[in-house]
Amino acid sequence: MSNVMKAVQINEFGGRNVLMLNDIAIPTPAENEILIKVKSASVNPVDWKIREGYLQPLLNHTLPLTLGWDVSGEVAAIGENVSNFKIGDAVYSRPNIAKNGSYAEYQTVTSDEVALKPNSLTWQEAAGVPLAALTAWQSLYELAKLQAGERVLIHAGSGAVGQFAIQLAKLRGAYVYTTTSSRNTELVKRLGADQAIDYRQEDFSELTDIDVVFDTIGGDTQANSWKTLKQGGRLVSITQNPDEAIATQHGVSAFFCFVQPNSEQLTKLAKFADAGQLKVNIDSEFRLDQVAEAHERSETGRAQGKIIISVSA
Repeated sequence: MSNVMKAVQINEFGGRNVLMLNDIAIPTPAENEILIKVKSASVNPVDWKIREGYLQPLLNHTLPLTLGWDVSGEVAAIGENVSNFKIGDAVYSRPNIAKNGSYAEYQTVTSDEVALKPNSLTWQEAAGVPLAALTAWQSLYELAKLQAGERVLIHAGSGAVGQFAIQLAKLRGAYVYTTTSSRNTELVKRLGADQAIDYRQEDFSELTDIDVVFDTIGGDTQANSWKTLKQGGRLVSITQNPDEAIATQHGVSAFFCFVQPNSEQLTKLAKFADAGQLKVNIDSEFRLDQVAEAHERSETGRAQGKIIISVSA
């Protein structure tokens, strides 16, 4: 194989025009890494937030940077200290966001960020799972410690994270309320939501006695969510740090989730998928040379599920 690959990179921060399809060297895996031949990647809002430079104070990336932090593919090479994977394994990952990403023909990932891909999912579907599903898992299961029989309000249930959150909340045995537009009511009900609230027609803040609020929107949505919680309830946000003073005032706990790689959780998610308990909805698919259009789709905030970059699948 040649030692050159195509990768979508940025050399500066800015709009979609800074995305460049470059020829760069195929990376060599370090001793604890594997080299993945990328089949599919997916687009998440964090990708264009990084592209715009919003997260630079937090992440301090060096440029040029390859974007994309969801990947499915085949193990093409392994570092000398890697014993849990072999060449040819089908894997998926949400890799370390501080490093080069998956909008590329090959990507190196540390072996503890990778799990075997769910057998029942296509490459495209598998690439749509890690970041969004781990975000829902870590928010609901780890931070909010959602229990069977509790009432959870999931904002934007038709979004990629919201769809996984509905399914994981139901798997835990919770009663699920979700906000969505009327055109997506059927979708969220199909995923298991018990009650869909059309945010254009109904006011979710009239709900009471909610145990857990999962805030995927921030702003006014977060501000109007506090009063829905019962005493001792929990709010988890993935968009902005909740105000501790407001949480205390309402007698609730508040958390912020910035998703982390986790191979053990990916292995459990793969089991759910292979048992038919975790569905992945694909909104749209693009090629590596169409990343700008894929970002444009993501930036509308209207995607119904995952936006996929098909690299070699």
